Amino acid sequence: MVALIMAGNSTLAQIKISKIKDTLLNSQVQLSTAEVSAGLKEALEKGASKGSDLVSQVDGYYQNAEIKIPFPPEIKNVETRLRQIGMGSEVDKFVLALNRAAEDAAKEAKPVFISAIKQMTIQDAYAILQGEQDAATQYLKRTTSDQLAVKFKPIVQNSLNKVNATQYYHNLITSYNKIPLVKKLNPDLDAYATEKAMDGLFLMVAKEEKSIRQDPLARTSDLLRKVFGQQKL
Repeated sequence: MVALIMAGNSTLAQIKISKIKDTLLNSQVQLSTAEVSAGLKEALEKGASKGSDLVSQVDGYYQNAEIKIPFPPEIKNVETRLRQIGMGSEVDKFVLALNRAAEDAAKEAKPVFISAIKQMTIQDAYAILQGEQDAATQYLKRTTSDQLAVKFKPIVQNSLNKVNATQYYHNLITSYNKIPLVKKLNPDLDAYATEKAMDGLFLMVAKEEKSIRQDPLARTSDLLRKVFGQQKL
């Protein structure tokens, strides 16, 4: 009897798997690789545009706890010591300027980001479509981060200079290095600000991708509705 039940369960499981495969195959027949690729690119462009617009506003980074850029954590002791010697307000000015630079850079980086999306090749489009809620964003991050960073860094650097973040940082590090017996430091501010600004943008893109996957109302074109409307079995 037990054997019969187990055999029956096994047969049901095989039938269920077969149906899932058939459903997936039938849904994919309606979508060409070009449509899936175009749909994913449109979703990413939409996410990049909306994400960039959100974070490029005043306080877009600074008042967003998820992406606010803090004093470089690897030199947290610098911030602590400077606050101890009465330079807390100067530290606060620097953190504000750092986030203002990211907000400023986000406006200039938007076309760079979208250009990278248009140029990407999606060989595993169906895998992305059936993947995690941020699968397309992670694919974009893996394939464009290095190129994007090269283009993004000078934009961030110019923004840091524009809002005086570079000068604030130089003054803070100079003051810290004058404290007796401390290890002299000179971390790369441009690299740190670039990395954190890009992280914030990717996070916003991932949020928009998740919204498009989960919320039919976020699919604002026929292509998005067609591609993402069939992603879940």
